[in-house]
Amino acid sequence: MWFMPVNVLLTFIIGSFLGWIVIVITKPPPHLRGLIVGCCAAGNLGNMPLIIVPAICKERGGPFGDPENCQKYGMGYVALSMAMGSVYIWTYVYNLMRVLNSPVETQPSIESDYDTYKVPLIPSKEEEDNQKVGRWDKVKRRIVSLSEKVNLSTIFAPSTIAAMIALVVGLITPLRKLIIGNGAPLGVLQDSVTLVGDGAIPAMTLIIGGNLLKGMRSSGMKKSTIIGVLVARYILLPISGVLIVRGAYKLDLITSEPLYQFVLLIQYAVPPAMNLGTITQLFGAGESECSVIMLWTYALASVSLTAWPTFFMWLVA
Repeated sequence: MWFMPVNVLLTFIIGSFLGWIVIVITKPPPHLRGLIVGCCAAGNLGNMPLIIVPAICKERGGPFGDPENCQKYGMGYVALSMAMGSVYIWTYVYNLMRVLNSPVETQPSIESDYDTYKVPLIPSKEEEDNQKVGRWDKVKRRIVSLSEKVNLSTIFAPSTIAAMIALVVGLITPLRKLIIGNGAPLGVLQDSVTLVGDGAIPAMTLIIGGNLLKGMRSSGMKKSTIIGVLVARYILLPISGVLIVRGAYKLDLITSEPLYQFVLLIQYAVPPAMNLGTITQLFGAGESECSVIMLWTYALASVSLTAWPTFFMWLVA
């Protein structure tokens, strides 16, 4: 299970690299750079795997064995994937988009003057001390500027806090037995969370539909940028996922369980995360362009989420 968080992080890092390649090739406006990198990096690790994995497990004669055990372990893998994806979106992707969307400060031009470049051949001791202090001041200024660009408050977003609480409850056995199970003393908490969670997938589907409706309106998004995001998200990223997961299996870093490998592979083939729409609204830039990208990526998700899972099941069977 230790490879699951690493694999999710690799999807974000590789997607960021592919997003930067799309930026270099298509040359979009500066305020859309963070959006493009975010769409290539952050995948929908929530309701998409929650729909795909149980549907495959319910099929008789499937490649993952008994439907009951497949449902049990598959939902566990998906839950861990969803929790880690939520943490990475609001820590890594949010701050990455914030840095890329921030305006670049231009430095004032400096007129060359011969006298200003006159320095003594042997610096004095006072000058050496001032140079050391100046270096320390530069380091402090860089740390302060980095802390201003990285918004640490997003680490404690509601979804991230919920994921951390879920991991704590799942890892600590006495706490898990206290809340989870048929005879758990605090089983009412599990029933309440399950009741709310059952309505999460329909609610997220409605939110997706609302965001896609905005994408039907006209915007200044270039076709080359949309095509670049589609190629990165649905072609290059799944291919890199196959190489990473199969390479990890050959190196004995992961087990030979087909269901576990399938969940690792499906993390590379999902469309962009819906939380990107919320992030663009927080920044107040790129909302219509985000809706356009979501419209096209989710329109082609039916093809991608049919072709790639079929290939993945054949690969791990």
